[in-house]
Amino acid sequence: MSISPIAELRRCPTCNRWGGKRTLAEDGSTVHIDPDNSRGTCNEGPWHGSLRGPRNACGQWLRWIEIATGS
Repeated sequence: MSISPIAELRRCPTCNRWGGKRTLAEDGSTVHIDPDNSRGTCNEGPWHGSLRGPRNACGQWLRWIEIATGS
C-alpha cells in the first residue's frame, strides 16, 4: 500500500509521531506501508498509545522527518 502525494494528506503514516512500519520511496514523498500490517501506535500525540491506521489523521500532524520537503 502506498500513500502519495504525502505532505498534503496529513495521514498518520506520514506523521513523525506514527510508530508503524513504513518505508519511503526513492521519490522522497511516497510512503509504502505493509498492507498486512498497516497500523501503528501514536507516540506523544493526541491519540498517544492507540493504534492508528493509514486513513487516520489529526490536527497535530507533524511531517515524518524522512519525507522530502520540496524546498
